[in-house]
Amino acid sequence: MTDAAASEPAKLTPETYARLQAELEDLTTRGRVEIAQAIESARALGDLSENGDYHAAKDTQGKMESRIRQLQALLKHAQVVESGAAADGTVSHGTVVTLRYEGEDETQDFFVGSIEERRGDMPVVSPSAPLGQALLGKRAGDSVEYEAPGGKLSVEIVRVGA
Repeated sequence: MTDAAASEPAKLTPETYARLQAELEDLTTRGRVEIAQAIESARALGDLSENGDYHAAKDTQGKMESRIRQLQALLKHAQVVESGAAADGTVSHGTVVTLRYEGEDETQDFFVGSIEERRGDMPVVSPSAPLGQALLGKRAGDSVEYEAPGGKLSVEIVRVGA
């Protein structure tokens, strides 16, 4: 990630921002209480050096605290943006776009936005990534080129949806 990409605020839809706020609230209240209880219960079992329950609970606590810090940083600097295809049918943040790579018959759907907004197993393309930058503002029928790690790639935009 470049310095510019690292300092650029995450763009989140209002729905995603609200969902992440709720997740943070849940982790800092219910989550912390439950993990403290699990650690206390495991501690009561005796010798901590060979106590698998204790070590598992502490590991879970570390992962949860890491997620809390990640969410706090993300939400502190997040920019809330409207999602979906622009009224004129161009690719924008929150758009699902169907692409066909040059020389291939098959198409693939991508979600243009933050990884936090992913939809199921659909691949996510960050708007700040080379492909994302090439797609923004384009519409169905356009072809774009972008610099990938393996060299230049060309894709055709088959469909732009919300």
